[in-house]
Amino acid sequence: MTDAVLYEVRDNVALITLNRPDRLNAWNGDLATGYFDSLDEAAADPAVGAIVVTGAGRGFCAGADMDVLQDIGGGDGGGGAGHETRDARYAMSIPKPVIAAVNGACAGLGFVHAVACDVRFAAAGAKFTTAFSRRGLIAEHGISWTLPRLVGQATALDLLMSGRIILAEEAKELGLVSKVFPAETLVDETIAYAADMATNAAPMSMAIIKQQVYTHPMMALDDAMAASNRLMAASLGRADFKEGVASFLEKRPPNFQPVTAAPET
Repeated sequence: MTDAVLYEVRDNVALITLNRPDRLNAWNGDLATGYFDSLDEAAADPAVGAIVVTGAGRGFCAGADMDVLQDIGGGDGGGGAGHETRDARYAMSIPKPVIAAVNGACAGLGFVHAVACDVRFAAAGAKFTTAFSRRGLIAEHGISWTLPRLVGQATALDLLMSGRIILAEEAKELGLVSKVFPAETLVDETIAYAADMATNAAPMSMAIIKQQVYTHPMMALDDAMAASNRLMAASLGRADFKEGVASFLEKRPPNFQPVTAAPET
């Protein structure tokens, strides 16, 4: 880990905090390395069932650090921006739910990473902007793929082409975030949500469902149905299914097996 990212585990939930508050957690190489390493650590820890990502201070992530952007504009190629084998899609590959707790400014590359999380909650009044068009850039880092699937094509075009700022409340109306909480309770509420998943949902089920949702929409319907039927047949033979039924009938918390790697589907 680097000091640019903080990592702790609470109630079977890994809390990853982007930690450059003096720069509104602007993205640079140290933050990229710390974030991706933290995701790897949480994925490999059998005691972690879900992951929450937030920012220190007043921002979630204000986008790429301006020093990095100036270097890119000067022609150095921008290696310090954290462009490496693990990219802005990386959270989508983690076999555990990743929930963003957007506590403040969420712009540009920060917006991209928030959208790459599986679920997003936000603090009341938190500001969101894609920002790219207002910097002379285009829809970067796969956001042209992820955002339309989240909010629809017309809304994605609105947000991407205008680069306008929206607040958390409008983000919820658009489907960009699922819930809005007061700033002072956002992280606790998000951890409580994640802890409920970590306690009561089978890790293997969540990992496979995550893969299904990210891959099946690109398939023909018949192919997606066939894949789902095959995966359902496999789940019926798993110990988790017996445990899920038994815990329900016995009115007790389930004891599911942990997952530390992406399942074969």
